[in-house]
Amino acid sequence: MRRSMMTGLLLFSLVPGAQAQPTPLTVLKLAETATVMVRPDELAASLRAEAIAGTAAEAQARVNASIADGLARSKAVTGVEVSTGGYSVYRLGPNSSTDKTERWQAGQSLELKSKDGGPLLKLVGDLQKSGLAVQSLGWRLSPDAARKARSEATRQALAGLRGRADEAAGQIGLAFDRFQEVRIDSQRPSPVAPRMMSAMAKSEAPSPSTEAEDVLVSATAESDVLLKPKD
Repeated sequence: MRRSMMTGLLLFSLVPGAQAQPTPLTVLKLAETATVMVRPDELAASLRAEAIAGTAAEAQARVNASIADGLARSKAVTGVEVSTGGYSVYRLGPNSSTDKTERWQAGQSLELKSKDGGPLLKLVGDLQKSGLAVQSLGWRLSPDAARKARSEATRQALAGLRGRADEAAGQIGLAFDRFQEVRIDSQRPSPVAPRMMSAMAKSEAPSPSTEAEDVLVSATAESDVLLKPKD
């Protein structure tokens, strides 16, 4: 008799511990894109020195002299960051079947950037008049400005995603429970299309000018949103 009573008590004690079945949740898939407009804060220019001569050494010497002069001029301007680009040397083919003259072409680019457009534009004009060809010139976002813009676009996308989740839940008689998974795609801003410029004779090269245009920076937030019955 005592053993039967103990068994009965044991079975009774397990009943309160049984867990109720969880309320099924509704999965809602949402995506929200936010875009911010940002004023470019950095002016970038690419210039190139090229020379054609009868020997590779002569062509390179002329290019080296042009780039050295450009570097010296650029480093003397406050606020301008300067670097050199790729260097190329190659043999040119004959002009015709009868012209067998040996010719070599050498070239190298000079890369400039600054947050102060005025001094850089003047420098580019001076370098252009000295014989360097301006390949491109345009405003763009600096890495720091691009990072801040992506962060703001992401913040707006997430806020919009939550707002849409609450709105959609209310329309179908449910309530927001939580985000099950969130995916963020923050695209890097496309660089501003540079103003392409061709080489001009020294006496014909005018000082360049360029106007900044706002850049669009976007971010997209996607999520599986869990909705629950209203309390």
